[in-house]
Amino acid sequence: MIRRRTLLAAAGMSAFGSALATGTARADATVTVDPSVGRGIWEGWGTSLSWWARALGDRDDLADLFFTTDQVMYEGRSRPGLGFTIARYNAGASSWNRTADGSTMVVSDHIQPWKRIEGFWQDWASDDPASASWNWDADANQRAMLLKATQRGAVSELFAKSPMWWMCKNHNPSGAAQVHQDNLQSWNYRAYAAYLATVAQRAKDDWGVDFLSVEPFNEPSAEYWYAQNKQEGCYMSHGVQKAVLPLLRGELDRRGLTGTKIAASDETSMTAALRTWNAFDAPTRALIDRVNVHGYEGGAAPRAELHRQVVTEGGKGLWNSETGNGDGGGFSMALGILADFHELRQTAWVYWQAMDNNPAWGLVAYKPGTGDGVLPDTPAVPGAVQNKYYLMAQFSRHIRPGMKIIQTGDPRTVAALDEQNHKLVIVAANDGGTLKNITFDLSRFSSVAGRPDGVVRRWNTGAGDSYVQRSTTLDGRSVTIPVNAKCLQTVEIEGVVA
Repeated sequence: MIRRRTLLAAAGMSAFGSALATGTARADATVTVDPSVGRGIWEGWGTSLSWWARALGDRDDLADLFFTTDQVMYEGRSRPGLGFTIARYNAGASSWNRTADGSTMVVSDHIQPWKRIEGFWQDWASDDPASASWNWDADANQRAMLLKATQRGAVSELFAKSPMWWMCKNHNPSGAAQVHQDNLQSWNYRAYAAYLATVAQRAKDDWGVDFLSVEPFNEPSAEYWYAQNKQEGCYMSHGVQKAVLPLLRGELDRRGLTGTKIAASDETSMTAALRTWNAFDAPTRALIDRVNVHGYEGGAAPRAELHRQVVTEGGKGLWNSETGNGDGGGFSMALGILADFHELRQTAWVYWQAMDNNPAWGLVAYKPGTGDGVLPDTPAVPGAVQNKYYLMAQFSRHIRPGMKIIQTGDPRTVAALDEQNHKLVIVAANDGGTLKNITFDLSRFSSVAGRPDGVVRRWNTGAGDSYVQRSTTLDGRSVTIPVNAKCLQTVEIEGVVA
């Protein structure tokens, strides 16, 4: 709950540090944090590996940057590792030989070479993964980053943008001739399920990677999968999805992967996710352990309704499994994360590409290499850390797996409680135009002891700061922080008992 009040500007500034001030505090807010109202147990933050790891997946500094909370030397400076704990591995749909029993892979005229991922089952001559039809040396760099992430404690999900090219009706892994046309051949439904299950089995047996879940669809209802698309993709109607899901469950179980979950359907928007969920009958829903959704709709997306139908009524898990945008400053990303916490109430949040060739989209920029798997590649070049990297750090370094998300009632604030270590994390945004003193009312906790030195640590991004640590003090069962305009702050309060 929020109640408005007016404070003397001098009191707010002298007590809590004028370094962030650019104006006089006026409309201040009190946010009541309520540990009695749980909003899910947090599972983690992550990124899809896909294109950036295809290029740069052999680099330990990038693995440390994204999958540890260490201080990492990158581009000549020490950076705070993001601490991602989820890596989404993209099983490819292309093959460099481009032929199978006289048939040839069709390549979109508009797909960039670095957006083509080499798959493992390269022709239909044999389904035996030990045969020459399979190439387990493919996609070496993305596999390398998957292993590095796993070694650093991340869990992983297997997904595919398209079935292997030879499973597609037109042999084009970018899509059918027209939009909204199914492109997976009906006689390859089981082959596609077997492909994903075989990759999952190989990962567990030989790579040391036990995929938490397998997601067979990627934005399957979207209108942009067609033959001249710029990436791999495949439209799959609700009927095709309903046909593939039981086959996938069967193929996983047949390989002993009974504990591997199925996630679906990674629709591009929450509106599309609701439409797909409502198209599934009860037996189909029973096959799905978790609904994945992408967050590209933004704005007034039906987040709360999706949570109601999927989690409250359906009893399923819910992840925002892919989101990104072209706001280079990143503040809209931060506001989107807060909106998701407040309404969608997902238990994991995954950024699309931690590194992107478009700097405005990436947390870190990079320049992709050239080449198509046949011609030699020009090496990819890593680039600059973007401001949104530090905004992500405000969330991912502090809200950690196992924490309980709890009620604040404020759409610009999220709170997480580490019950084992008696630590409360609060992340708050000021999207207004002036500095705001925000008081967090902790009176609903049974005990708030704080640190022995009385210091409450906080971190700020914005107003010239890039994840800069500062401090304030505990005032009984409340703490007040100054948050400048367009800034994101994280507060850690220790010695807290619900």
